[in-house]
Amino acid sequence: MSDHPHDREAIATLDALRTALTAHGITLPSLDLHLLSYAGRYDSPPLIDLGNCNTATAQRLAAALAER
Repeated sequence: MSDHPHDREAIATLDALRTALTAHGITLPSLDLHLLSYAGRYDSPPLIDLGNCNTATAQRLAAALAER
């Protein structure tokens, strides 16, 4: 694990997002921590990279968000 002070927060957030998406049948294959954001300043958490997805996945994501 890196010595970035926000590692635990970023990883917990990534896991929570992945779990929530999975509960709606959505998988974002490139969902991960944005590694280049580790090169930035340490006073903010690294970014979450949502990555790319196909049209069907984007439609499922939009539908899941619209439910709320």
